[in-house]
Amino acid sequence: MGAEKYDLVSVEDYLAAEETSEVKHEYLAGLVYAMSGASRAHNVIAGNIYVFLRESLKGNPCEAYMSDVRLHITSTNTGEVFYYPDVVVTCDPDDNDTHRIERPSVIFEVLSESTERVDRREKRLYYQHIPNLKQYVLIAQDEAKAESLILGEEIKEEAFESLDATLPLPSLALEIPLRRIYEGIFPQP
Repeated sequence: MGAEKYDLVSVEDYLAAEETSEVKHEYLAGLVYAMSGASRAHNVIAGNIYVFLRESLKGNPCEAYMSDVRLHITSTNTGEVFYYPDVVVTCDPDDNDTHRIERPSVIFEVLSESTERVDRREKRLYYQHIPNLKQYVLIAQDEAKAESLILGEEIKEEAFESLDATLPLPSLALEIPLRRIYEGIFPQP
């Protein structure tokens, strides 16, 4: 039995189709994948992170964006990739395309049952090769837990596992309380 054959989509065709599509798609070197809808908890968590960053970064050259802005990655090994991170921060003033980010500083992904494997493996591998990226953060939906990867010469991994914990964002000179991330999700005193 032979291997399945897929027709690869060009970057130009993907971008043109994405402009008129009602559903967002991620692009991996010619293969296009429709994104599934997010839960209410996922939306609240991503929104809480975005609002905190938006307020905290006022007057700063860094800008936070939510999941409607594409992240463009060019890899010499695998070709071009486009993802829609849940929240992304760019601090590079030259990273100013109206529809995509190419030089992110911090990326947040909110984990869900359908995306956790991709977020932990595939995206982590791609994200680790973005030269400007300083931190990749995974946020759980069903418990108060943030996992941080600080990227540099060495990767520093750390988990924060209570509403009383604070997640450091060193490249942004900020800290975000997990209580703020999970506001409206878990009962808080």
